[in-house]
Amino acid sequence: MTLKNKNRIDGPTEADVIISGGGPVGIGLAIDLALNGVSSVVIERHTNIQRIPKGQNLTPRTGEHFRRWGVTEAIRAASTIPKEYGGGVVSYGTFLSKFHYEWFDRSKIVEFYAATNERLPQYETEAVLRGRAFECENIKLLTGWSFASFVESENNVTVNIIKTNGTDERTITARYLVGCDGAHSAVREAAGFKLKTDSHDQLMALLVFRSLQLDQKLSKYGEKTIFNSINPEMDGYWQFLGRVDLDCNWFYHSPVPQHAKGDKFDFKQLIEKAVGASIDIEFEYIGFWDLRMSLADTYGEGRVFIAGDAAHSHPPYGGYGINLGFEDARNLSWKLTALLQGWGGENLLASYAAERRPVFESTRDDFILKSIIEDRKFIERYDPKVDLSSFQDAWERRSAGDDSLVTQYLPHYSGSPIICSNSYKSSGAVGVHTVEAREGYHLAPVSFEDGTQLWDYIGEGFTFLSLIPSQALVRAFKDAAVVYGVPLKTIDLTEHALFDIYEAEALLIRPDQFVAWKGKGERVDANQILARAIGKFVG
Repeated sequence: MTLKNKNRIDGPTEADVIISGGGPVGIGLAIDLALNGVSSVVIERHTNIQRIPKGQNLTPRTGEHFRRWGVTEAIRAASTIPKEYGGGVVSYGTFLSKFHYEWFDRSKIVEFYAATNERLPQYETEAVLRGRAFECENIKLLTGWSFASFVESENNVTVNIIKTNGTDERTITARYLVGCDGAHSAVREAAGFKLKTDSHDQLMALLVFRSLQLDQKLSKYGEKTIFNSINPEMDGYWQFLGRVDLDCNWFYHSPVPQHAKGDKFDFKQLIEKAVGASIDIEFEYIGFWDLRMSLADTYGEGRVFIAGDAAHSHPPYGGYGINLGFEDARNLSWKLTALLQGWGGENLLASYAAERRPVFESTRDDFILKSIIEDRKFIERYDPKVDLSSFQDAWERRSAGDDSLVTQYLPHYSGSPIICSNSYKSSGAVGVHTVEAREGYHLAPVSFEDGTQLWDYIGEGFTFLSLIPSQALVRAFKDAAVVYGVPLKTIDLTEHALFDIYEAEALLIRPDQFVAWKGKGERVDANQILARAIGKFVG
């Protein structure tokens, strides 16, 4: 039961933030907060990490988070697949079909980021992040404990937790509570945040298995990691395979009938039909999930927030889920820090949902649903058994431009209330990668002649980049930062001739490396710009 008593007398706190959920998003949030000097208690109901190979396909933007958190080398060491393996293959009918093309290569966009894409099972990522969390003195991880309820007061949140496999109870008090506890979030339920779910009434199976013959047969495609089959019988829903490692271990997602949960369903035949050949199969895990897409009506209220799957969930198409969760964590972390350190404005935390919800909506509608709908239309219109020539022409056109899931996926906050844009725009996930700096977009880094990169110098708080000489402008932003108590680092880049690259005279960069303001020839009110960027003024 949730109690919200604004008249409750506040007691001492054990941490700045309580995080319910010690998966990758919760631990990532804890690490990011710790680097900002913010303490947290992380509650995780499981004692051990669940070894189910999900959340494997990590974006270059997630690589930037790893870089900030100091785990890049550990992540690469934990990777079960060498770097030279990348991208995937789309085929028609079966995985061994003669109709196929290369697909989903995230290395195509690495030039716009300060890190590369990575690939490893989620449980390996979790293990690395937990190891990093143990190095942070201001993170306390409680495994084997579950969230039960909370009481919110004017200044604090008190959380009641219970032993997952026992009867012990205890309470913890902090300034904020964040639920990173998955699609069935107890924090979301306790806070009363409503969840809108779009159910497709389709049961899906996740199969984890070992097969030497599958490895041998798919080796014809070279060093690929994921395989998607467009099967006319599946109504546009994906059948996809992924390598867990190079030791012949695989995972497979596929639509299945409702009776597949019974004891007599032949999963070996299911896989062999999808592959198009008989293969050896040794199952390690058989699980099920319902194909649905869910979105909370809000990501936070008062002192309680949600992130990751607790706020939004969708099928594991395109590997967006864990990446969206990590970006939630980065976005929320600097805003919680700003409030805890006293320089964040009253509108800042509201901008978390204002920025992140449209990104998920766009990811859902413009990438996942669009992919299902387009595949459905394709199989309804083209059939190689009926008209081979028309099918081949359509397949060729499709293969020529079918990496939009990567190249056009660019989450941005151009419609955010704390972005200093002069035009009315909408936030979302569709965009064109470019080095040009744009308000509300991630800043593409540049490299210098000495081998260093802009990310080596950018500040932990806000960063002001001077691209043309203007001491008065630099001084104006420094003075504004003093007025509002905002951590601001100024960097003089005038000697690097970046004006033509970024197409700006100056840039104000947020702690999450998104552009808060772009200066180009207009009169500037530094106080107003900075105030808006930290949620103290929204015009």
